[in-house]
Amino acid sequence: MPDLLVGPLLRYVDEAGASIWVETSEPCEVTVEVGGLRAAERTFTVHGHHYAIVDVEATGPYTVELDGRAVWPLDGFPPSRICPVEELGRVVFGSCRTSVPHDDEHVRTHGVDILHAYGRRLMEGEDLPSLMIFLGDQVYADEPSQQMLDFIRSRRQDGPDEIVGFEEYAELYRQAWTDPVVRWVLSTVPTAMIFDDHDVRDDWNTSETWRRQMAEVPWWPARVISALGAYWVYQHLGNLSPSERKADPVYAAIRAGGDADGGAMLDAFAERADQDPASTRWSYSRDIGRTRLVMLDTRSARKLDRGDRRMLDEDEWSWFDELATGGVDHLLIGSSVPVFLPSGIFDVESWNEAVADGAWGPRASRVAEKIRQALDLEHWGAFRKSFEEFGRVLVDVAAGRRGRAPATIVLMSGDVHYSYLAAAGPVSADLDSARIYQAVCSPIRNPLSRTLRLANVIGSFGVASLAGVLLVRTAKLPRRRFRWKITNGPWFPNALASLELDGRSAVVRWHTARPDFEELTRISLTS
Repeated sequence: MPDLLVGPLLRYVDEAGASIWVETSEPCEVTVEVGGLRAAERTFTVHGHHYAIVDVEATGPYTVELDGRAVWPLDGFPPSRICPVEELGRVVFGSCRTSVPHDDEHVRTHGVDILHAYGRRLMEGEDLPSLMIFLGDQVYADEPSQQMLDFIRSRRQDGPDEIVGFEEYAELYRQAWTDPVVRWVLSTVPTAMIFDDHDVRDDWNTSETWRRQMAEVPWWPARVISALGAYWVYQHLGNLSPSERKADPVYAAIRAGGDADGGAMLDAFAERADQDPASTRWSYSRDIGRTRLVMLDTRSARKLDRGDRRMLDEDEWSWFDELATGGVDHLLIGSSVPVFLPSGIFDVESWNEAVADGAWGPRASRVAEKIRQALDLEHWGAFRKSFEEFGRVLVDVAAGRRGRAPATIVLMSGDVHYSYLAAAGPVSADLDSARIYQAVCSPIRNPLSRTLRLANVIGSFGVASLAGVLLVRTAKLPRRRFRWKITNGPWFPNALASLELDGRSAVVRWHTARPDFEELTRISLTS
């Protein structure tokens, strides 16, 4: 008799229906019923695990059955429901969530899980958001919890105390998504996701040198193949619309095998995606009413050639360039790593890239590469050509040179373990009336220690500001073509942000839990 292991997750939702993802204990038929309408899908199998995505053209409360047996909703929880999404109203976003218990010991070390706190708030009757966006590090494959370490050590005695194979990734996702409150949230609020480095490994694709070094690690090939395969199953498939998913050749081939295990096909796909990033696209976009959402892959799609590093390779850049237009009320861009960092850190990253590329000679280049990896100098400032191209596009869109100017262009990011708002524009811009904003929300649950918080404030907002200016001059880097300033923050607690859209108006808020869910700040982005 099949059981529901993970899910249901409410993923893609539009004005008429939704896609619901599940993992089950054995092959079965998964049925979703909404208001008398029933939609069913047979599970597919990879590496001994069984999954289905059911597309249903209806909205309202729903139930889930496995081979005709009701398994959802859970007793004691409100019904899960599909709410039609015709316009984006409230968009909740954040990144960096570790999956540890909610007891006093872990609250002391990891803080209150803001996603769990928000879920309880929603269960008490707060209006549901239109969409929840997870901007990376949904799981930590390189920093497993004690519960995850226990699972790893029960299976093998060799290899690293990190995730290696698909079976371990499956357990990692199970632990991340099956807390009852979090599980209910994910069953009720539509989600969009993109990876960052810890979904695979810290500093993933920071440089070509990093890739060469990792290729020499015996367990790395299995790790990266399992990471991308698991990401495809647990996160990527649900990002796609039903028509996009049906056009996915890997999905079609695995489903065509019936109950046969498609693990080998998935591994071949994942290996090809790692070795040839242009062979697949993890980025995606959606037009929802008068808002366009573009979610960028800023990890796998990097070009790492010395002297010509790009955050987005040529194919990925062309794809984004076509989508970066006006004619919408709001243009939302998800980039797991922030575009506009504190200016001092940005300058240090740009200097480091130039030196690593040979500006100070071969010996300094090798030292710069070590610094790049040690200090995580891998954001947009460390890919200066891409940053300049990206900035020019944003300025053109904001100025109305690519169609009617949006009221706001909001870049949503995480990664850095603190939250802030920055305003940006061309050099001549009045940033008090900006259209371009960087909203960073991190972490959901993985706070920095007090010592590291102080170090970040001093390093990012103090010493780096002076050092960055001096270093940029020594590397003879060109002046920036636009400017930005951090207008609010930084804030270091676990947090979720919400972007509230109403016509051409936009308000952004940050929320934390100490321990109750509360608002940190509220900022209007439009006059």
